[in-house]
Amino acid sequence: MPGNSSRRGAVQKSNKKGATVGSGGQRRRGLEGKGPTPKAKDRPYHKAHKAAKLADKSAAKRAPRKRSSSEAEWIIGRNAVVEALREGVPVNGVYVAEGAERDGRLREAFLLAAELGLSVLEVAKPELDRMTGFNGHQGLAVRVPAYEYAHPDDLLDAAETAGQPPLVVVVDHVTDPRNLGAIVRSAAAFGAHGVVIPDRRAAGMTAAAWKTSAGAAARIPVALTVNISRTLKSYQEAGLMVAGLDMGGDVELPGFELGDGPLALVVGAEGGGLSRLVAETCDQIVSIPMANAVESLNAGVAASVALYAIAQARA
Repeated sequence: MPGNSSRRGAVQKSNKKGATVGSGGQRRRGLEGKGPTPKAKDRPYHKAHKAAKLADKSAAKRAPRKRSSSEAEWIIGRNAVVEALREGVPVNGVYVAEGAERDGRLREAFLLAAELGLSVLEVAKPELDRMTGFNGHQGLAVRVPAYEYAHPDDLLDAAETAGQPPLVVVVDHVTDPRNLGAIVRSAAAFGAHGVVIPDRRAAGMTAAAWKTSAGAAARIPVALTVNISRTLKSYQEAGLMVAGLDMGGDVELPGFELGDGPLALVVGAEGGGLSRLVAETCDQIVSIPMANAVESLNAGVAASVALYAIAQARA
């Protein structure tokens, strides 16, 4: 019969409301404390938290970021090898050609290698020619690991650490590694805090640049940038004046009055000088006066003359 709750499978329903037995601890948990209120910087939606995240990102940008060149390099020649060993250039090995004349430079190289705990390997001259790719090694060569480049901001940090107004040399697509080495050597000699070079279509810190710098590359950082104009603008935002070296400049070097302050000196490429965008970014274009009708100075020589004048102004 319908409504017969006694039939097989039927479920008896009750309209009677009974008391709930217990609360499962919900009331007790609801009365428990939730601990101390998180600090503002730990709350994801608080402005203090967002400010802290921005500060962390800014610090990450300022942190040293190193980039290495693609492969190891050779430094060849007795003077260059001795200078490299004196300056503590990282060296993987010292190689001397069999039968090489034992002059004062070679003996000094052996002594420095012994002091640094470096092994000296004697190889046949043709083998040394093959390894270095050049027979002008004078019977002596050292193999150095890939060069470790700095970040452009690291150069400003170096000036701040030294308590000096920044002086940075920016090289605008110089393609001759010997010119680059000469610029690095002059920058170290006249108190610059570093050199900036582009990472494409320009000379890098190769063995030729190491040799021309005569070990100065171990005393001064060289930084890579993907965009020179952008790096110059960031230097301007940091308070540096940007002066470019070029013929027919706004002022001649003796009348340059910005040398004693925070400064980025831009050296143009061989022949072409400063590129258009870089020249437009400069605050001032400076030229070097010459007595005779010489077309232009070598990039390394021009940098040396300008850095000497700047060092005099700072002194």
